[in-house]
Amino acid sequence: MQKTLVLIKPSAIQRHLVGEVVSRFEKKGLQIVGFKMMNLSDETLQIHYAHLVTRPFFKRIKDSMQVTPIFALALKGLDAVEVVRKMSGETLGREAEPGTIRGDFSMSIQENIVHTSDSPDNARIELERFFNEDEIFEYQPLLFSHLYANDEF
Repeated sequence: MQKTLVLIKPSAIQRHLVGEVVSRFEKKGLQIVGFKMMNLSDETLQIHYAHLVTRPFFKRIKDSMQVTPIFALALKGLDAVEVVRKMSGETLGREAEPGTIRGDFSMSIQENIVHTSDSPDNARIELERFFNEDEIFEYQPLLFSHLYANDEF
């Protein structure tokens, strides 16, 4: 089983879409193993977006991500990183396919509802950045055997 990170951005919080976003992941069968609300410091944003810090639009990103707290969501499932990325859609919301989170709720590249980890390695790094070890939980969902064939896990 793979774990991945989703950040529910201020654009989703301002538009009252948190429940809708979480519901989509749950309905897909992804297991919530961590969930918390937090403010993002300048330091955290500089680390998280280190690859963009020198870009002229970094201030826009930082300002946008600090409008409200965010929700950090740790999800678990088979191929969770890829599944979450597909469900989220293209980064530029107006290019994202209808039926994806960004395709249904976003027109922007910045105000695009969610951040998602882009690889299993980055998912591990990002989960450690946003969650302490004791904030990620392991438990067997009751419906687990109805989500996967017994030889898939």
